[in-house]
Amino acid sequence: MSTTQKPSNASSAFNPSVCIYTDGAARGNPGPGGYGIVMEKVGSAYRKEFSGGFRHTTNNRMELKAVIEALGKLKTAGIDVLIYTDSKYVVDAVEKKWLDKWVNTGFKDKKNPDLWKAYLQAAAPFRVKFQWIKGHNQHPQNERCDALAVAASHQPNLPQDKGMPC
Repeated sequence: MSTTQKPSNASSAFNPSVCIYTDGAARGNPGPGGYGIVMEKVGSAYRKEFSGGFRHTTNNRMELKAVIEALGKLKTAGIDVLIYTDSKYVVDAVEKKWLDKWVNTGFKDKKNPDLWKAYLQAAAPFRVKFQWIKGHNQHPQNERCDALAVAASHQPNLPQDKGMPC
């Protein structure tokens, strides 16, 4: 079974209840980094924003961490979730089924296995699809996520990213 698909008894029509927008940033790559999240309930004015940061991390880690953190905020299992991100790394790994291959090879020689395993766990209760959007292209939610991520990377006393070497 694919890392983004539910069992065959799940409805085949994808009808997202929630749209999630994410972005990650790192100053130095590696360096201080942050992630930003905007979550919107479809058909409602409900909207939430979240962010966080680490003192030594990479851009790709923050892109993926944003997705994991956002999925962790959802309270209703079984819903369809559409995630918009400007990270080809994240979108292609899932939508092109690279992640399925990485799982089958035990993540041999792959970066960020800790976060990919956390993604699989976070995504399991949902039917998740990704949509790539061009970054820094005046997309309002993506621009907001970028601002949140950059601001988070500048916060004082950021914690250590446990997946990064010290």
